[in-house]
Amino acid sequence: MKRALALIGLAFLSVLWAGGAQQTVDDTCSVQILVPGLKGDAGQKGDKGAPGRPGRVGPTGEKGEKGDSGDIGPPGPNGEPGIPCECGQLRKAVGETDNQVAQITAELKFIKHAVAGVRETEQKIYLLVREEKRLVDAQLACQGRGGSLAMPKDEAANGLLAAYVAQAGLARVFIGINDLEREGTFVYADRSPMQTFSQWRSGEPNNAYDDEDCVELVASGGWNDVACHLTMHFLCEFDKEHV
Repeated sequence: MKRALALIGLAFLSVLWAGGAQQTVDDTCSVQILVPGLKGDAGQKGDKGAPGRPGRVGPTGEKGEKGDSGDIGPPGPNGEPGIPCECGQLRKAVGETDNQVAQITAELKFIKHAVAGVRETEQKIYLLVREEKRLVDAQLACQGRGGSLAMPKDEAANGLLAAYVAQAGLARVFIGINDLEREGTFVYADRSPMQTFSQWRSGEPNNAYDDEDCVELVASGGWNDVACHLTMHFLCEFDKEHV
């Protein structure tokens, strides 16, 4: 019985082996040629993806041209009336203040243009003003401060003033001598007549062009007659007893 079963098993294995070998030979000799088919229809559109990350900020562009001005808008409403004011006294006070400020300003300007330091004699104080004016304006500037244009009436005073002018680095200044009232008759600014002292330069006074009625003092100490409408620096004189 056992032997019969063994023979049956061997026979079954032989059949399986023969079938497998035949299949291998058939597979080896079989060649399949694949040909692509026709293009199919487009599929349905997929869902929208999530937003991507923002990119970098680009550089600032150039400034554009200025646009045209817009139309003028309508006028605004009128404001409410102001409060009435009794301004008479206020205007008067403001006017007085303005006058005081103007006077102080003029004084400061005069002091600013005055050369530092003064020159003195026993009776007089002299102040050199470094501001160019016509003779009439120079005389008013000195008179407004209680003096007059300088009147050198002797050699000592004239020498003192000439040195003052030279040390200030100036070439000439107006002094208080003129012949405005009578041609050829020179008097001082206080209208006192000239006595024996004078310091005319050679050939002076010559009344050139019939227009020289005022007098300048040059740094060397000499005098020239000059036109009164010229502008130059000037010397003021003050009495010590009035200062």
